[in-house]
Amino acid sequence: MAQWTQMSQMIQHMNNDAMNSLYPPATFPIEVRHYLAEWIERQRWDDFVLEKVDQESNAQVLLDQTISMLQSIAQQNANVVDRLKLMQISRNMTMFQQQPLQFAVMVRAILTKERVLLATSNPQFQQYANTESSFSNIQSVDHLVLKVLDVQDTRQKMHQLQEELNWERQNYESLQEPNMDPTSSEMQKLQKLQYNVKAMATKRFQLLKECVDSLDQCQTLLISRLKEWRWDQHKATIGQPFDDNLNLLQTRCEQLLGVNGKLRQELVLIGKPIPELQERLGTLLQVLIQSSIVVDKHPPQVIKTQSKFSTTVRYLLGEKVAPGKPVVLKAQIINELQARNLGSVPGDNVGELINNTAILEHITSTKYTCATFRNMSIKKIKRADRKGSESVTEEKFALLFSTEITITGCDTPYKIQIISLPVVVIVHGSQENNAMATIIWDCAFSEPDRVPFKVPERVPWKMMYNTLNSKFTAEVKTKHNLDQYNQHFLAQKVFFMPDFVDDFSNMLVSWAQFNKDVLPGRLFTFWQWFEGVMELTKKHLNNYWSEGLIFGFIGKQHLHLILKDRPNGTFLLRFSDSEIGGITIAYVSATENGGQTIHNIQPFTKRDLEIRSLGDRIRDINDITYLYPEFPKDEVFKKFYTEPQAAPGGGYIPVSLLTKVGTEALVDSPHSVVGFSVCTDDMELDIQTILETLDQ
Repeated sequence: MAQWTQMSQMIQHMNNDAMNSLYPPATFPIEVRHYLAEWIERQRWDDFVLEKVDQESNAQVLLDQTISMLQSIAQQNANVVDRLKLMQISRNMTMFQQQPLQFAVMVRAILTKERVLLATSNPQFQQYANTESSFSNIQSVDHLVLKVLDVQDTRQKMHQLQEELNWERQNYESLQEPNMDPTSSEMQKLQKLQYNVKAMATKRFQLLKECVDSLDQCQTLLISRLKEWRWDQHKATIGQPFDDNLNLLQTRCEQLLGVNGKLRQELVLIGKPIPELQERLGTLLQVLIQSSIVVDKHPPQVIKTQSKFSTTVRYLLGEKVAPGKPVVLKAQIINELQARNLGSVPGDNVGELINNTAILEHITSTKYTCATFRNMSIKKIKRADRKGSESVTEEKFALLFSTEITITGCDTPYKIQIISLPVVVIVHGSQENNAMATIIWDCAFSEPDRVPFKVPERVPWKMMYNTLNSKFTAEVKTKHNLDQYNQHFLAQKVFFMPDFVDDFSNMLVSWAQFNKDVLPGRLFTFWQWFEGVMELTKKHLNNYWSEGLIFGFIGKQHLHLILKDRPNGTFLLRFSDSEIGGITIAYVSATENGGQTIHNIQPFTKRDLEIRSLGDRIRDINDITYLYPEFPKDEVFKKFYTEPQAAPGGGYIPVSLLTKVGTEALVDSPHSVVGFSVCTDDMELDIQTILETLDQ
């Protein structure tokens, strides 16, 4: 609230005479402006549009309270001039009593303008400009609505003038005499009325043209914002933030449709055709109707045949759909070539979809109009001829949703269609990892307004790293990012340059390096290895990673460098680079001749951590004592230790599971022991499991 008071004070000192002349509320005292801002903030901004008559009672409250406050402040003001001005303003406010919503819309427009002005001059208020900035200039939707009201008001005034002219002409003709002086008062009055009617007609046409121009600009901004929304939705696949709320965009679509209808009505009322404006409004109407369909919830981007999936298509002009015959959306699967030629005659059917129709339904409580495909599945798929070594998991398809729709007030139906994000169709679960790599590359490196589904063959490592970091943090649900050491090691791995110490940022990573060619000396690709680590961290290591207890991706050369001078027992946790989905413990240990060596314990996999948690395994291993650089392990990992279980009843011998490494002695005790190999030459050996139950 203090920020709004400061905003009001700042606006008072801004040289904005144009705003003040156009919008009298901009001259209100600070107290009133404070109240207006607070009241509007408590309401839903989007509800204050002239079309929503259900908000008229709220707008009336706002108007009455504003007039009351103005009168109260005027009476308390010692300055006579200011008091008279405030009383005059309060009297002028009564003009809105017949249309309180118009007042609310005006106030909303002014506050929006102020937010943008403040954000331009003061970064402190930048947050207030983000949502509305695209619509806050002179061509904003709110200002456009007011312009249309001006057109209607001009028409009414012109009608009154025309009636007055018709009356005066009739009187003049009835009084006309053969030798009447043409400069008589009756003639002058008639000529003045004729002039005023022509001037009003010129003004009316000019206002109509300005409204169509403004509508064009507003709609261009709206469609641009819809494209941005779809683009952000696309990028959400790789973990980038995405606000899926479409309410504001839906309100804008409905407003522009209403404005278009009113302007077309005004053109009809002129009584003579104006082809230029009629054609422009018709084109704008068609574009708006066809652009208001969005895929609200996309199908999975990796789809296995014979598996059920769902998707939701939303229509932002749903409340304006003509009642009567239900609108049925149909879905079909298309390949890349068909996606590039949506305007042409559909080609061969490339796949068979089950449950591929849904009715567009309006939900009154949410004001959403959606078609939900709940149990869709791909029965079969026809693949294109592959090029060279291209895999089936590199072929991209999409779902095309289409229907015909009739909008209230429009005579002809319009064909609308939208395609989903790219999908990869697989027939076996083993293909999912490679298919997801195709999707990740597509989402991360495609360009807006591309030719479907074109992607670059190579990208700078910096872009690749940002993608990996974004995807990793989103999947693991953590705010702890990959650091510079992780970044450098990942680059060394993907480029197979373990000794390279310079900056990788501008080096180009190819699709083949990402997920086509296996890593040297391994049986898996870079993506398969990275995805395995991501999956392990998401399911078993989230808290450890989020608290910064896992060093993560680090090469053994760097590992030796940072551990070589540390005390015996110092350890760190790193992801294995020799197998998919493993985490290992590297620690400093004394040698027989009094020196030091670095051991790497055989990596713990998903299966190992399901049996015994990482925290408990760290507690079990006596040779590790300090987490790098020098944190006592029992202090930082204590919260992850499992409490000892109570002894079983019935005379049974208690059994527990412990982790031992290398040749560590097995102490005679009633325990089950899991032994792990240790190696000093950095070769990670196979796990050796010993389960022994010893009687007391």
